[in-house]
Amino acid sequence: MLRPRTIGLLLALVTVLAYSPVRHATLLVFDDPDYVQNSHVQAGLTLDGVKWAFTSFYASNWHPLTWLSHMLDASLFGPDAGAQHCVNVLFHAANAVLLFLLLFRMTNKLWPAAFVAALFAWHPLHVESVAWVSERKDVLSTFFGLLTLLAYFRYVAQSKIKNQKSKIWFVWTLAAFALSLMAKPMLVTLPFVMLLLDFWPLGRFDNLISAQCVQPSNPKLKTRNSRPLALVLEKLPFFALTLASCIVTFFAQRAEAVVSLEQRPFGLRLENALVSYVEYLAKMIWPVHLAIIYPLPDQIPFWQPAAAALILAAISFFAWRMRKTAPYLLIGWLWFLGTLVPVIGLVQVGGQALADRYTYVPLIGVFIAAAYGAVDLATRFHISTTAVSIVAGVVLAASLCVTEYQLRFWQNSEALFSRALAVTKDNAIAHINLGVAVEQKPGDHRAEAEAEYRAAIKIEPHRFQAHANLANLLATKGSRDEAFKEYQEALQLSPKAAATHMNFGMLLADMGRFDAAAREYAEAARLAPDDPRPIYQMGKASLRQGQGAEAVKHFRDALKIQPYDYQTLTWLARVLAADQKDSVRNPTEAVSLAEQANELTGGEQPFVMDTLAIAYAAAGRFKDAQDSEQKAIDQATALGSQKSVPEMQQRLQLFQSGQPYREDFAKALSAPE
Repeated sequence: MLRPRTIGLLLALVTVLAYSPVRHATLLVFDDPDYVQNSHVQAGLTLDGVKWAFTSFYASNWHPLTWLSHMLDASLFGPDAGAQHCVNVLFHAANAVLLFLLLFRMTNKLWPAAFVAALFAWHPLHVESVAWVSERKDVLSTFFGLLTLLAYFRYVAQSKIKNQKSKIWFVWTLAAFALSLMAKPMLVTLPFVMLLLDFWPLGRFDNLISAQCVQPSNPKLKTRNSRPLALVLEKLPFFALTLASCIVTFFAQRAEAVVSLEQRPFGLRLENALVSYVEYLAKMIWPVHLAIIYPLPDQIPFWQPAAAALILAAISFFAWRMRKTAPYLLIGWLWFLGTLVPVIGLVQVGGQALADRYTYVPLIGVFIAAAYGAVDLATRFHISTTAVSIVAGVVLAASLCVTEYQLRFWQNSEALFSRALAVTKDNAIAHINLGVAVEQKPGDHRAEAEAEYRAAIKIEPHRFQAHANLANLLATKGSRDEAFKEYQEALQLSPKAAATHMNFGMLLADMGRFDAAAREYAEAARLAPDDPRPIYQMGKASLRQGQGAEAVKHFRDALKIQPYDYQTLTWLARVLAADQKDSVRNPTEAVSLAEQANELTGGEQPFVMDTLAIAYAAAGRFKDAQDSEQKAIDQATALGSQKSVPEMQQRLQLFQSGQPYREDFAKALSAPE
């Protein structure tokens, strides 16, 4: 017979091997730019980053532990997306082992615990939580959630024998729960899960209405039981953390993510919640047509929520009737229903009807009911262990096969959102993200991207992001009048979209409407005070108007927000080195800034190297200026940026004759950065 340690090791090993394809997956265009590619995360794990993580509501969430995790990734792996995916896999494997240990210790039954953990690890509905880097918060919060329950089990065991160590374990339980909530507020229902476990398998309830006492599954826990009220009072510190997390999450999400009742009436939300519960169960049993986005319909046929309500009521009634002889059915069912409450859609966040990632913890309850129920049925009807093992093996093998199939779509954004469009209908969000993915492909794919954005607008005319993305694309194509209209439409739909205000400002600046552009930049900076880009663009606009001193001021302000942005450092250095006004130039500082930018880019950016050469020349270091300019020419040639090479060669000749360079910045803004 295999030992628990061996089972845990095999469980982790198979899980890691099953998810090995993610090592070659790329980051997605959906959420990953906010979670992984924002400047705070890319700077790595720093004191400033830690402060930001605990004080920011960035991306409509407060989950500092998740931010710190991504920052540590950046420090350890840099931009290696595969390594970041592997961290998710390791957390998922650890979660499977922790779940196995938790159930085995609580129930003292090895194989049901192993089956539940394996199904949790290998079920295809959980691919989304593991194969999506942005869902680090899912696997991380569950990791600490399971540690919470393990510590709670130790607390219960110690308190049963009145050991003083029980107080220490209670503190550890509370601390682990706090860490779970700081990774993601999904597990705010964990105190209720503890109460469920008190009933079964811990057997701590003295009674439950008309139910007779349910004894603990683990013989080591047998002792005098507690009254329900005492068990509830015991959880008050945990309920306090739950309340605090709910309040913080509401304030973090209400500005952008939470959908108003006017947009989605409560009746529609309730109908969708009922249908979603049943759909989750159906996808668990038959996991086909899985997608990253399931669009929320504007209306749901009456028969669907009515049928769903009947199904849920029937299962609930059956579980309640079986509470004495099969308490795991009631506990598993309530685990499923309860842990889904925060994400079932009564408080609507985003535009999805449901999401596979939301099942990461809730399905554990259904797996528990199925596994322990199967063991009891086999015992009652004298079904052989071999037959039960074969069925369990087939279920797990099928799960692994479907998981492997599903992982193919998570290799890149184009495959993922193409799949979503293939298995869902009227999916505007999928069209938008497919358009973004197509735009980012090498080559000219503007027509394909434009078609996707227009398809999204046709499905949902009031989808802000579709208009904003189309406006950006049209502006890039030079279709300024059309882009102008789309920006106006987007900002009418979402007046607080800082990035769209900034992009609109860039279009206005291209159209020569600098005053209007300045207003858009100012609004973007007001809405996103931690984002240096609007202020940076103010500096560029000032240069277009020949206002070097104003540009310097804006660039300095942008660097106060993000000191290590190489583009801002480069442009500030260039102005301080080459502005036509003596009062603006500062060659010594220009050299320092240009050297810093060059170091940040690894000495491989032609525009940065060109700026360093200009700064050296301004400081009278003409030999260094010649060497740097020649490197810039070589780099531009190697990269195929032939357009800038003639101007660089002219500057090289200037430096060879011992003369500095002065620049007309209105023209310089067309140069590559």
